[in-house]
Amino acid sequence: MPACRTEDHSPRHTPAWRSRPVPTEGRSDRIRTADNRRPAVWPIGFAIGLLLLLAGPIMALAAEPDARVQSPGGVLEVQFRIDEGRAEYRVLRFDAEVLSWSRLGFLLHDGEKLERNLRLVDHREDHHDQTWEQPWGERRFIRDHHHRLRLELIETVPAQRRFAVEFRVFDDGIGFRYDIPAQTGLDELTIADELTEFVLAEPATAWWIPAGEWNRYEYLYQRSPLETVTQAHTPMTVRSEHGLHLAFHEAALVDYAAMWLRRVEGRRFKAELAPSSEGWKVKRRLPFSTPWRTVQIADRAGGLVESNLILNLNEPNALGDVSWFQPHKYLGIWWSLHLDTETWATGAKHGATTANARRYIDFAAEHGFRGLLIEGWNPGWDGQWFGNGWDFDFTRGTVDFDLHAVAEYARRKGVRLIGHHETGCAVSHYESQLAEAFDLYARLGVDSVKTGYVCDAGQIERRDTEGEPVRREWHDGQWMTRHHLHVVQQAAQRRIAVNPHEPIKDTGLRRTYPNWVSREGARGMEYNAWGNPKNPPEHEVNLVFTRLLSGPMDYTPGVLSLKGRGDSPIPSTLARQLALYVVLYSPIQMAADLPENYRSQREAFQFIKDVAVDWHDSRVLAGEIGDYVVIARRDRHSEDWFVGAITDEHGRLLDLPLGFLDPGRRYRAEIYRDGDRSHYLDAPFAFAREQRVVSSADVLSLRLAAGGGQAIRFVALESKP
Repeated sequence: MPACRTEDHSPRHTPAWRSRPVPTEGRSDRIRTADNRRPAVWPIGFAIGLLLLLAGPIMALAAEPDARVQSPGGVLEVQFRIDEGRAEYRVLRFDAEVLSWSRLGFLLHDGEKLERNLRLVDHREDHHDQTWEQPWGERRFIRDHHHRLRLELIETVPAQRRFAVEFRVFDDGIGFRYDIPAQTGLDELTIADELTEFVLAEPATAWWIPAGEWNRYEYLYQRSPLETVTQAHTPMTVRSEHGLHLAFHEAALVDYAAMWLRRVEGRRFKAELAPSSEGWKVKRRLPFSTPWRTVQIADRAGGLVESNLILNLNEPNALGDVSWFQPHKYLGIWWSLHLDTETWATGAKHGATTANARRYIDFAAEHGFRGLLIEGWNPGWDGQWFGNGWDFDFTRGTVDFDLHAVAEYARRKGVRLIGHHETGCAVSHYESQLAEAFDLYARLGVDSVKTGYVCDAGQIERRDTEGEPVRREWHDGQWMTRHHLHVVQQAAQRRIAVNPHEPIKDTGLRRTYPNWVSREGARGMEYNAWGNPKNPPEHEVNLVFTRLLSGPMDYTPGVLSLKGRGDSPIPSTLARQLALYVVLYSPIQMAADLPENYRSQREAFQFIKDVAVDWHDSRVLAGEIGDYVVIARRDRHSEDWFVGAITDEHGRLLDLPLGFLDPGRRYRAEIYRDGDRSHYLDAPFAFAREQRVVSSADVLSLRLAAGGGQAIRFVALESKP
């Protein structure tokens, strides 16, 4: 296993302006030409002019900022200044520049931009250190330790508009937001765009997907030099030429347009807000605060994954006791629909029939799965529903599906139905039925729902009143941020958890609304059924260090048949499908394959039955973006640990020290690994299951086949010493 990096204070991290030589007076007599002849003496006036010319930029760069704040451990420092009336910030790490001076402000739709003629009125710093408990999550306890800097700004022109910028600085990153207070003569702000910048100090490699394109977030990640990025969704992850890792995102996205990142020039990026049908980006009554703009910073890639910065920038739980949500695994009448062996639409191939649902319920009950997702149960799927969901009815079943009878059958078997609301992007139509649809689910004991918004980006159908022309909204514009939160709040009133697909991106709101349990928001397993291309082996590794930095993902792993539509091969080994349950975090995990395929792969299926979904602790033991990753998680409800490891198209041998296990205890390691001749292209089913007794002093050798993986369960054999 590669050794962890240590902090590097070597001169290579020193900003160029600090090491640039400065000419000094009285030394011209020491200058020699190549043949050792003395050059002509500079005229005094020319020398003085040259000195002033060179000293100007140096003095400006070295000038003291107007305010600064360090992280609790002194790792990071944020500096702030007013430069010719403009507000700017920069970020240092161990005194080396990470983000160069970057501007702040707003471009307004109906007024002068809020960027120039600014004066710093006041600034104050305070400190925060608190540990809080998640009701469910990657880890049970989270420490929120940061220093805060709040800056009060006012215009020097007659309008004298006011706003504040608040920075929260952690040892592993920063967050900042704008706070627009109530003020005389300004009741509402209509924002055409933000002028927020992120200027990276040194060349880097970026992992990113395009923003503002038709397929929402469902693209393969590009790896490219930072200077070739065009317009990216967040999280966007970056590795500098000196090995520093950064991830750009946002937290607490409420009643605001999502932030894209547009490269302006060189390494200068600007916040680009998702559009609205009205022409502006955001309209808000005063007072209000924007979402947090976030930068996570770590020496190693795994440090980004282990960061709690996004969650810590969200408000605490607003729902109170949410013990009614139980993290769980579930089955679904789902994969067969993507294989086209069954259909969402009614007819001879209809999947959501009463008889088929009972068959799945029986299998779920036999093997201990809590939930069953049934798609295609309600009217509206016949005909062209893609992006045209005005015929969906969310309160009754189809003629061949008895919702009440199926729910009662599931209840008797100890299985919960998982609801499904596909909107076809007719979102106003969905909202008109929302309360009645959730009331129905609550009566039937359906305590989790998957929602869907299938249409091209920018084609959400909005109709506020009957007869009003349809407006087209973006999946991540302000109107949809309001919609998604409305759905979550309505569901919470009825003790229902929500898992949106084709969603708005995660920004940590699961802390405030713990019934917002997971979401899609990236290329999931269904692309391995019919995608062209399918998800390559590096895709899931990329997801760990990009998309999953924002929060849980309902990737729907566990296709042990390794076959997509028309028996086309899935680029994975059998062991890799098991490892995904540990590597890709979600408190709800689907066993996506068909029951008959699990019956034929009983050994591998055992791990899916055994693996936990709610964790006391999670650690990234090794990994590089797009190459490989090894993650260990401890079950919240037992002493068991689980490890998942996956690689890209290259096979790897890795050492796995077991120091994360409790010292002095023995564990039974139940190992599910690639076979000795396994390869995702020509031997994906080569597979071995074995056991051995281990302790924290041992080191296991992980052999990951090309496109493969390994999953391990560590069962504690004795009590803690």
